[in-house]
Amino acid sequence: MLLDLIGEVEVVGEARTGTEALSEIYRLRPHLALMDVNMPGTSGIEVTKTIATRCPGTSVIMLSMLEDRDTFLAAMRAGARGYLVKGASSEDIGQAIGTVRRGGVVFGSEVASWALDYLNKPRESSKPFPELTDRERAVLELVADGLGNASIARRLGLSIKTVRNYLSRIFAKLQIADRTEAAVQARRAGLGN
Repeated sequence: MLLDLIGEVEVVGEARTGTEALSEIYRLRPHLALMDVNMPGTSGIEVTKTIATRCPGTSVIMLSMLEDRDTFLAAMRAGARGYLVKGASSEDIGQAIGTVRRGGVVFGSEVASWALDYLNKPRESSKPFPELTDRERAVLELVADGLGNASIARRLGLSIKTVRNYLSRIFAKLQIADRTEAAVQARRAGLGN
């Protein structure tokens, strides 16, 4: 196991799904959790959001297969204290664990420029959900109107799979669990008819 190669780390639990991860974290109350972004069932981002509110003594470092700006931002908004792309060396992971244990925040060099861009980007306050792209906002607006995936796909000239992908990104960016919550938030922000 990778963590066995890192000194001063004691592995107290493992989980294969988001639900298992939450259960183990509630039971064991570790100082730190390494969390896969794409866990089966409940996503790593949703688990991190729950940990941040219910187990504030547990810090989370997210691991992702992809160098994806939106996932990085969603993870940090959810409360992650670190973000590394899978494939990071055991030395990098060890340094990240040490930094987070000392109260710091860490992310891999792959995402450093995104973090700086995000922090230096002027805010557009005129549009609801500025973190969404125009296309994602259009999909969200149709969800707020009560349309299903097939209707959204027809209206926007997309495949149903593409609509599902947009919805997954919207849920991650807005840190919401399902389309009902998406519709409610969209309506509150003035989207939909």
